[in-house]
Amino acid sequence: MTTLYDIPPEVLIKRLGEELKKKKEIQPPAWASVVKTGVHREMPPEDPDWWFIRTGAVLRRIYRDGPVGVQRMRSVYGGNRDRGSRPNRFRKGSGAILRKIMQQLETAGFVEKSKSGRSVTPAGRSFVDQIAHTLRLKTGSSASTSAKTAE
Repeated sequence: MTTLYDIPPEVLIKRLGEELKKKKEIQPPAWASVVKTGVHREMPPEDPDWWFIRTGAVLRRIYRDGPVGVQRMRSVYGGNRDRGSRPNRFRKGSGAILRKIMQQLETAGFVEKSKSGRSVTPAGRSFVDQIAHTLRLKTGSSASTSAKTAE
């Protein structure tokens, strides 16, 4: 069976975002269009679907590293803050965004909360693995056709 380890992250995250957009439980809050993703950012994201892409990335990260909490995820999505003439310093990402995304993933049944953090449920694992499998079939079939044309 194909898992998330067999697919490049950027391809898998984009596809996860597209599939999560179809779920009614995963919806960006009203403030998502104006919020920055952390203090290290100067402007909000320009992509209108950034909420779904971030949700896919969080789901993949919980699957891979879980169980994880909001603080650990804030470190993952942080970055260097430009402090002008002073040296840059690392700052964590927004906790409210990650907390809300994790709550929506819990409502959708993909993530469950425990004492040590949030981890992927069997339904969430199946969801990610099915998407990875379909992506593997698409890339595998195109690779085999290109190999045939090279002969």
